[in-house]
Amino acid sequence: MLKSLAGQTAESRAAAFLQSHGLKLVTRNWRCRFGEIDLVMQDGAALVFVEVRLRSRGDFGGAAASVTPAKQKKLLAAARQYLAALKSMPPCRFDVIALSGSGQPEWIQNAFDDMG
Repeated sequence: MLKSLAGQTAESRAAAFLQSHGLKLVTRNWRCRFGEIDLVMQDGAALVFVEVRLRSRGDFGGAAASVTPAKQKKLLAAARQYLAALKSMPPCRFDVIALSGSGQPEWIQNAFDDMG
C-alpha cells in the first residue's frame, strides 16, 4: 500500500524532529507480514520504534489517541520480527510522534508497553 504524500511528509517531519533531539535514523517504513514500522531510530543504546500519526483535526482525541490497542499489538509483533534478525537484543521502547496540522510535533516517549 502506498503512503499518501501527507503521510510521507509527516514521517519526514517526525524523523527530522527526532534527529534534532539526537536520535539517529536506522530505517523508515520497515515492513513485514505483521505490518509496518514507520521509523526505527537509535537513541544511545536503545532502539526506538516510532509510530507517526497525523490528524488534521483534534476530534476523537487527536493523533495520539489513534494508536489503539489493536495498533499497538501489530507494532509489537512487527518489532519482534525486526528484532529477530539482530544478533543481540538491545533495550527497546515505543514512541509516538503525533502531528496535528502544522503545529509542533508531540513526542510521546514510552507510549506503550515494550517487549515484556
